[in-house]
Amino acid sequence: MTEQHEQHSHSQAHRFERGTDGPKVIVVGVDGSDSSLRAAAYAGGLARRQHALLAVVYVQPVLAAGAALGAPVAETTDEIAEDLITQIREAAERVKGIFEVRWEFHTFRGDPYSGLVKAADELTADAVVVGASEQAGHRIIGSVAVRLVKAGRWPVTVVP
Repeated sequence: MTEQHEQHSHSQAHRFERGTDGPKVIVVGVDGSDSSLRAAAYAGGLARRQHALLAVVYVQPVLAAGAALGAPVAETTDEIAEDLITQIREAAERVKGIFEVRWEFHTFRGDPYSGLVKAADELTADAVVVGASEQAGHRIIGSVAVRLVKAGRWPVTVVP
């Protein structure tokens, strides 16, 4: 092997690849459901152990034209976002001094799948954590979790 070739392969070995050094950004989708809050707790523990940033994402639904006439619906999704932020802040405050987790809260608009894909892309996620679907219809159509796994772009953890 020539010296030049050895140097080339040595530099290749130290090039960064997403996910190979453990996750640096963990995205977790929350919507207020019990399974999504369990997913947030699990992702928080993962972020703490990996010294990663926990990016908590709430995807606000885009409303159909007919539903948009009822302004209270839009206000409700804003209230859900505010309530989620409050819950996360309180949880972070309870463990302060015991566990330190760096976290951010983000809202995206869209359907849950597209919103989480956009969030994971924009936040350069190394891993995505979601709660298992609590809706029976998802067993037929395919849950957000299954669609994220099939996208094959990040490791996906589904928390029951």
